[in-house]
Amino acid sequence: MTILDMTGQPCPRPVIEAKKALGAARPGETVSVLVDNDIARQNLQKMAEGLGHEFSHERRGDGLILAGIKVAGGGRPARDNGAGLVVAIGRDCLGGANEELGKSLMKSFIFSLTELEPPPAHILFFNGGVWLSTAGSAALDDLASLAGKGSRIASCGACLNYFKLTDKLAVGQVTNMFDIVSTMAQAGRLINL
Repeated sequence: MTILDMTGQPCPRPVIEAKKALGAARPGETVSVLVDNDIARQNLQKMAEGLGHEFSHERRGDGLILAGIKVAGGGRPARDNGAGLVVAIGRDCLGGANEELGKSLMKSFIFSLTELEPPPAHILFFNGGVWLSTAGSAALDDLASLAGKGSRIASCGACLNYFKLTDKLAVGQVTNMFDIVSTMAQAGRLINL
């Protein structure tokens, strides 16, 4: 039995680490994950059940939650075929109620993309999204990792020019709106933020 201590770890780290452990586990084996909040427990449950595994949990006296994920008997689930996945990002934060939270969520979203197998085929930045692919962005390491895994990273040249960021592009290549529209139109699947 594998036990992962994910206490104090931000979303989506507990789910990502549990998914990795499940990928190495044998049918019938249980992966246990220790978390310190119910949101993490709920996320683990959704992931486990979505993959066809059994899920259980117990609330401990110390306030922690021990989640148990028993690997389905039919073997490891098939990998999602991400070929053709296009992610289009038009802003530097997710949501709109709180900018600081939105920037943190966007960083977490891009990190989560690094954990997809296979990774997205294309990640397109336009409008305020170009701030994510330029010098000083907190997402650069994750974007570089995605580029290293074969994702095409492209930022709108007109947008870079508008924000005076053309010489600050730190990852990927400059593109144009026609290329962005064509790539989105041909996507097998599209995430548009």
